[in-house]
Amino acid sequence: MASSEVDQKFLGKLAKQVEPNNALLASMLFKILGLSINLAEYTVKARKQRKLDISRATQSLELYFHIIWLSREGLIMLEQYILPMVGDHGELKVLAFKLRASFYHIFVLFHNNPSVSMMGISTPIPGIPSIPRLDKGKGVDRSDAVSETGRSSVQPTHPMEGGPVGPPPGFGPKLPDLPGAFLLPSVDYRPTAHAYFKQAVALADGLLWGSHSLRLSVKTEYAAFLYECLHDKEGSRRLAKDTIAEVYDASEGMDDDMFHDACDLVTVLGKMMKRGLDSSHNLQNSGPGVAPLATLKTDAIQVSAPAAIPAEGMGNFI
Repeated sequence: MASSEVDQKFLGKLAKQVEPNNALLASMLFKILGLSINLAEYTVKARKQRKLDISRATQSLELYFHIIWLSREGLIMLEQYILPMVGDHGELKVLAFKLRASFYHIFVLFHNNPSVSMMGISTPIPGIPSIPRLDKGKGVDRSDAVSETGRSSVQPTHPMEGGPVGPPPGFGPKLPDLPGAFLLPSVDYRPTAHAYFKQAVALADGLLWGSHSLRLSVKTEYAAFLYECLHDKEGSRRLAKDTIAEVYDASEGMDDDMFHDACDLVTVLGKMMKRGLDSSHNLQNSGPGVAPLATLKTDAIQVSAPAAIPAEGMGNFI
């Protein structure tokens, strides 16, 4: 989320690359890099907690506020200073579009209304009854209930007689605002995040070759978004499988650092291919399996130059 280690490497390298010609752009890239490092630390901590419980500890609420605030500030810097200046710089353009989708991914995970993740702050929905309370092990607390014998003869007995009038069709109960609504509007961010992921994937497919580590980073987070936020488990597994196939079909060259990053991401994608499947299903459909990328011969990968050639002034630093 927000940025992987691969994204952080490219942020630093691209910032150094554009610094001689565009000091402002380089400065903003370095700021995004610093912000993403801090944000990654907070999101990892939140993932370990599995669920932010604002009713138990103030620390959970502070962690939630930090994540939302850093993501909001990062998105503002990205949209105001970086996206307008990326131009036709291939890798930088893909990275910028990917980071925008990543920030919205965080909004969906931690601040979506309605909540779609165990890591988000959940709020009770008005109109839905709560779980009955137990009265010290003596059964259900009926202190608020009215007995049938105590019902007045003038009270309506038919459900359609009297009582509060519900909202008309299409105007159901409004979801309550989340605690961080003063930082960011409490809305459903899934459609926007999904649209931005599709844009980033389309750019990565058009500008980067199949085994490029930045392209793999885009596909990996998109697969995670499909699984965790849209609950499209089959789509997530299919995307991971297709991405691995594209890696093995690619013949462009890469340096050692990118090769190791690609190995790590292929390993993650391999796990995502089987995510949510039981062991019996895995045994029935395992087949020959996916061989580790590191088992391929390095000289078989370093064959030719990448098909996507960056614009002049932004030559591939690899």
